[in-house]
Amino acid sequence: MLASKRDGVLYIGVTSDLHGRMEEHTHDVIAGFTKRYGVKLLAYYEHHDDMEMAIQREKQLKAWRRAWKVRLIESMNPEWVNLFDPLTGEITEGPADRARQNL
Repeated sequence: MLASKRDGVLYIGVTSDLHGRMEEHTHDVIAGFTKRYGVKLLAYYEHHDDMEMAIQREKQLKAWRRAWKVRLIESMNPEWVNLFDPLTGEITEGPADRARQNL
């Protein structure tokens, strides 16, 4: 899930190359919704082993109410930090994931 900012415009999509896709969003390579609304912040992501499962999950999330999406984002990333570092191209775990690992 991408966002324009905390509690801003949300975008849900599926990709087999998260790094590459985030580079495209960061540099406004593709015209459309995300470019128009400045949606560049990687707020939440999930890994799936199977593309069909990923697409099914994407459709499920798109059907959710906004409040549910926000709760899901904040369960992984309560501070809404960009999980994609545009300088290094690294994708990090959300703060909540790192805190759980340190327990």
